Amino acid sequence: MSVPVVIATIGEADYETRLEDGTHTWFSDEPASLGGADSAPQPAALLLSSLGACTSITLRMYARRKSWPLESVRVELSMTSTAEGTVIDRRISLEGPLADDQRERLLQIANACPMHKVLSGAIRIESGLVAA
Repeated sequence: MSVPVVIATIGEADYETRLEDGTHTWFSDEPASLGGADSAPQPAALLLSSLGACTSITLRMYARRKSWPLESVRVELSMTSTAEGTVIDRRISLEGPLADDQRERLLQIANACPMHKVLSGAIRIESGLVAA
């Protein structure tokens, strides 16, 4: 999976972060209760949105390839972190006249989407400082 480099930049505004991938620009921020301006989604919401988008796209691609009557997909995501780890709760709603076996297969396919694999696998983050 080829992913563009993402650059995050924070300036004068407390916590408002500009994100760029060379083609698109988007933002993240913290809610006012945490000192931000609440001008954009929190970082955790961006992470969940990646999983939601990937799940939806993967299911649409698979159903289209199989010519299944999938009309729409809705993915509701939440995340809870504790000292024992993080749990992401993903609830998938499939609209359309799908058979039970098609629905079950689509759930299996959702669990195979690239972001699901990344988030449920071992993740190592390598950090280092570079000259500005």
